[in-house]
Amino acid sequence: MLPHQHLSSIARLISGRDAMLDAMSSAIERFSARDVLFADIRHEVRSATRLAVVNSALRKFDRTNRAGTVARVLVGECWGQASTTQAVTASTLKELLSEALRMARAGARYSKKRIEISHAKPLTMSVQQKMKEDPQTVSDEEKLSFLVELDRAQKVDDRVINTNSVYDESRFETRLANSAGSRLEWDEIRMRAMVQSVAREGSKVQFDYAVKDGLAGYELVRAIDVNNFAGECGRGAVDLLSAAKPPSGEMTVVTDGDIAGLIAHEVCGHASEADEVVKGRSFLTGLVGVRVASDGVTLVDDGTIEGLRGTVPFDTEGTPASRTEIIGRGEYKGYLHTLETSARMGVLPTGNGRAQDYNHRVFARMTNTYFDIGKWTDEEIIEDTKDGLYVIRPTSGMEDVVGGGVQCLALKGYIIENGELKTLVRGMALTGKVLDVLKTVDAVGDTLQFSGGTCGKGEEDYIPVSSGGPHMRARMVVGGG
Repeated sequence: MLPHQHLSSIARLISGRDAMLDAMSSAIERFSARDVLFADIRHEVRSATRLAVVNSALRKFDRTNRAGTVARVLVGECWGQASTTQAVTASTLKELLSEALRMARAGARYSKKRIEISHAKPLTMSVQQKMKEDPQTVSDEEKLSFLVELDRAQKVDDRVINTNSVYDESRFETRLANSAGSRLEWDEIRMRAMVQSVAREGSKVQFDYAVKDGLAGYELVRAIDVNNFAGECGRGAVDLLSAAKPPSGEMTVVTDGDIAGLIAHEVCGHASEADEVVKGRSFLTGLVGVRVASDGVTLVDDGTIEGLRGTVPFDTEGTPASRTEIIGRGEYKGYLHTLETSARMGVLPTGNGRAQDYNHRVFARMTNTYFDIGKWTDEEIIEDTKDGLYVIRPTSGMEDVVGGGVQCLALKGYIIENGELKTLVRGMALTGKVLDVLKTVDAVGDTLQFSGGTCGKGEEDYIPVSSGGPHMRARMVVGGG
């Protein structure tokens, strides 16, 4: 598609959005029932392109487009929700609201409680994402050529036996109207490039990976130095072939920003989601105002940081994104809220009500979750550590929201001896009780590092997020190898 053709299609889309918002707002205004406490309608258009090159061959080329509309109605303390992929008409919207009302009333028969959504303020805004180059104006051939270059750059050694390169772009377009009087429309464009190299020597097989992503246009891809990005990944996989097993037991651990971010996400992120708290299923229930960590620990969720994968102008409910301090200098400050949980707990919503799409319900979810900076440089933390383990490159994590335990898996690290990085080690798990670990943090770096990902709640409900932090030092139990 030529640039001027794309711009004209955008103009038509904006014109269509106004008409659709008029229809949604009118449906809400005409919808009246004495027992309805709150109602909203949301329309989403979602498109994505994904290409994958494996061992110099095009393995995947997917392009998806889908749209749907969902209506929610609150009666008492019970929500009803109905969705459809049919065209948006006055009749369709009326049917959705009526179906959602029937569902809400059915649940409300078994409860005498009410939720007053008093913090939903009327907003009329149209937010278009800032970007330098719309990925839709870039040809598929150019995107494929980029992947082929990534594939080639990974082959730094004959021991690299498998190369994987992935390109993802996604576009979310949302319109929302609610009974508080809001009329909102916004878009979110995300880019992602990933490489994974596998190396083999005899019976030894190791891998490494690298990811670059964010809320951005194609300029994110333009800024990638292919040889550094993919070449370092290939060299990393080869280096791990000769890596030693990690030490085990409780020890001093220095994490880089990516590992700190994984700990932030798993340690207190999920347990701070207020829908777990109101049900009494979080180990952080009732801890507001309590000291839970050392003075150097400040934990934040912030959906407003420009360019990060978890950034959103509004959450799924139309609440503007915000910066929420979860832990401030060691003291527990508060939770991540939806409209419902904020009403139940008598606080303001934080812009953390998020749903995977129009076919899923809203939960309290993270956006960009990270430990804030301290006063140490990265080099000072390493030099000040006599014996310990420096851990980098996270792979996955698990949290126990009820019991407060955490496990973070990492691909590699280095043994620290007398303030110097020594032996490269492979494959380790960091475990511990969350509050015990946070109380041992005694050094926090002065530079933030972020990485993006996709977060599930339970086994589904996936949303884009980022996590991050500075270098940090604490005591944790190490195992693996």
